[in-house]
Amino acid sequence: MPGLVVFGRRWAIGSDDFVLPGAFELVVRLVWWMGILALYTVHKGHFNCPGGGLLHSYLLVLLVLLAAIICALSALVYVSMQGTISNPGPRKSLPKLLYTRLLLYLPEFIWAVVGAVWVSDGSVRCEKTVINVVMGTVIASWVIIIFTVIGVVIVFDPLGGKKTFYLTDSVNRNLESSQSGQLLYNVKNTATRVWEKRIRLLCCCIVQDDDHRVAFTSIAELFRAYFSDTDLVPSDIAAGLTLLHQEQDKMESCPKEPEEVLCHSPSSLVTDDLDVELENAAHYMLFAAAAYGWPYYIYTNPFTALCKLNGDCCRSRPTDSDVTGSDRHNFHFGSILRITGLQYRDFIHISFHNKIYEIPFFVALDHKKEAIVVAVRGTLSFEDILTDLSADCEDLTLEDVLENGFVHKGITQAANYIYRKLINDGILNQAFTIAPEYKLVIVGHSLGGGTASILAIMLRNSFPTLRCYAFSPPGGLLSKSLADYTKHFIVSVIVGKDLVARLSMPNMEDLKRRIVRIVANCNRPKYQILLRGCWYEVFGGDPENFPTELDGRSKDALTQPLLAEESLMVHRSPSYSALEDESHLNSPPQYPHLYLPGKIIHIVEESSSRRLCSSDTKYTARWSNETVFSSILISPKMITDHMPDVVLKALDSLSQEQGSCVSC
Repeated sequence: MPGLVVFGRRWAIGSDDFVLPGAFELVVRLVWWMGILALYTVHKGHFNCPGGGLLHSYLLVLLVLLAAIICALSALVYVSMQGTISNPGPRKSLPKLLYTRLLLYLPEFIWAVVGAVWVSDGSVRCEKTVINVVMGTVIASWVIIIFTVIGVVIVFDPLGGKKTFYLTDSVNRNLESSQSGQLLYNVKNTATRVWEKRIRLLCCCIVQDDDHRVAFTSIAELFRAYFSDTDLVPSDIAAGLTLLHQEQDKMESCPKEPEEVLCHSPSSLVTDDLDVELENAAHYMLFAAAAYGWPYYIYTNPFTALCKLNGDCCRSRPTDSDVTGSDRHNFHFGSILRITGLQYRDFIHISFHNKIYEIPFFVALDHKKEAIVVAVRGTLSFEDILTDLSADCEDLTLEDVLENGFVHKGITQAANYIYRKLINDGILNQAFTIAPEYKLVIVGHSLGGGTASILAIMLRNSFPTLRCYAFSPPGGLLSKSLADYTKHFIVSVIVGKDLVARLSMPNMEDLKRRIVRIVANCNRPKYQILLRGCWYEVFGGDPENFPTELDGRSKDALTQPLLAEESLMVHRSPSYSALEDESHLNSPPQYPHLYLPGKIIHIVEESSSRRLCSSDTKYTARWSNETVFSSILISPKMITDHMPDVVLKALDSLSQEQGSCVSC
């Protein structure tokens, strides 16, 4: 629902968000009140000790104060339970109750100070039990006050005042357009500055230069454009994701249409091609995983990795001319050796240098496949995250390539960095001097997969036989023309419901639209949605069939936005409007539709059987197309399916299954 407006500003919390925290505090207060009442009843008439008179008054006032707080909390929780996310009408009295509850913090704070003074007074000679109880009361009061202050800081919206002003004036039809435009311009500038400060704060531990400052501004503008056109609070988004997940699971459980089953039945020729590519992908995924260095090796071998790497720390390593960047104790290079199984002499160049738009990579000779492998590392640092989030589009113009188009700006700059190192520094010339008959293969996972794909496009004219294997690359990478061009030499491998492979600005706008629609149209209270959603995510079961305002509406009416949905939109962003029009030509130049590179192998978990100490998962793979990844799927596995160890496990499982079939 729209954010709660109190003290003349909007806050990042809804009027229906007080049910669960209020109920928790209510239980604590009730137990507290009954304990104090029992203490007062037992010791009534026995307050003759030094300081007992003050204790008697303290307990009486505390009982009355706790009773008032319990009454205020009960009313607050009850009112917060009324209505739905998009219907805050039954909760219109909640701000007054909230003012009452906040007002009770003042006497509670004073009484907590009085209790602290009484406990610390050395002249008090009452029973130790009484003193301990009062001390516990004082501590509990301070804990609740501190957590309340922390909660206020968390839900504070720096743009609350301006948003409230804008929302109030936006409904005034008599407001002159020039005034409205200036007001919106000021709100946008303020929002961009706020997001930029947040990003700078998160990245305070890294050295910041001009590239970082440009990236901060670009990313802040992206976040401002995405979040500024909705009036949703974080709990609304959580409820929307929960509802989408259950709705998605219900749709997946429905039987497929015959046409849909037939379209996934490839011919034998395509199947043979798939088997070959799966075998190659399983082999080259080792190089893509090895590019992560010691973090990946320790993650996959938590009990033995440190011992093995400590034995490698004194091993001879490449000369300084072969290595750039820091590799303290030889951990990165030792991990790469162990993961790939290569020898020291097989490495041409290794770069651990990492800055924004400059990511680590290595070049090695793969004698098994007779290939020169360029492996690019994925996201592993704040600098890499900034590269990922620099999602503006820019033109990629190459000589002798007709299929020029839009590409992801940050990843393209990272590919340009590696291209200059490979060509200008003569790294590839050195490699082909050693092995002139070998072919060039470029691999990478996640950010590395996207960088490898654009790097392959740049090198395609110079090395016509090159191949590229992009594992879980970002979805918003190439325009349609470039994506079609890369189908001849790039293979993308996606596992399950991988979130990153579906990430693009149009897909994120589509997700926002779906969240707004499903949240606005569900007529259950938010606390019921969240409680049922937590149970479903943890324990499973059948998806909840939440009734919505869509039930019983005609098909034609479904194409029109509901009033509740419109009330959650401040103003339509260009990308959101483009999605409504469903027109690629109407997409804004800044965020056009971008797609995955090359031919796409989609690996899906078919079945999973869990034993006491292990799990046996069966996978299936098929050729897919970019339209399958045009929508973000909500699932607990949307993150784990992206992890390099899961991708490698799936490919190894398919390769072993293929080998057993061949032997049979």
